[in-house]
This record gives sequence, structure tokens and C-alpha cells, in this order.
Amino acid sequence: MENNKKIILFDGVCNLCNGFIQFVIRRDKNDVFRYAALQSEIGQQLVSERNIDTEKLDSVILIDPGTAYYLKSDVALQIGRHLKGYRTLSKILILIPSTLRNIVYDFIAKCRYTWFGKKEQCMIPTPELKAKFLD
Repeated sequence: MENNKKIILFDGVCNLCNGFIQFVIRRDKNDVFRYAALQSEIGQQLVSERNIDTEKLDSVILIDPGTAYYLKSDVALQIGRHLKGYRTLSKILILIPSTLRNIVYDFIAKCRYTWFGKKEQCMIPTPELKAKFLD
């Protein structure tokens, strides 16, 4: 695993989460991020090492190795800081208290399967993207 890369763990069967990952990949021009499904062996290892309860949080987690990990709405804002065109928006939205931001996040997370559906199995990256995914 590359220590200088931030790791995005995501619900591999969630269509919304997969769409979000595709969105980030297209805009990650500086190759900041690596990706793994929460359901994968490496995903389970990373959440276990950090004592994250995936029963309470099961959509997207951002790990900045050696520094911190981020949950809920903080994930999107931390990722946005690294994506051209979203830096300013992230800086503005971070001013909203996380308690309020997470109310919206939790509502969307709760309804994501109903609104966007889910896959039978985790996303399989194309050969071009395989190097960006941890296994």
C-alpha cells in the first residue's frame, strides 16, 4: 500500500457510492486517492485497525494514512479539497457545523438503496482503473 495515498472505502454494492467513486476518479487529476470496497478483505482490515463499527457507518470512509480518518459528511468535504472545481465549495461547506451536515448525510445514506438501488456484487474495476484499487 502506498503511504502517501488517501484511501476511500466505499459500499461496493451501493449504486450511489459507486457513482461517487467514479465521479472522484474522473476528477482526481493529481492521483491523490486509492479505493477499496468496505466489503473487501483490505476494506475490512482497514476499518478493523481503526475500530470503526460498520454496523453504524457503512457508506464511505476516508483514511489519510498516518494522520486521521474521516466519516460521514467530512469525507466528501475532505475529498473535495483535492478536486479541482470543488476546493472552494468544500471550504465553504466545512463552516456548517458537522452535526447539521451529518443530518443530511445520514438521511441520504439511509435512503440510498431505495433511491439509487444496489448491485448484487461489488464493482469490478476496468483494467485501466485496477491500479487505483487496493486488493
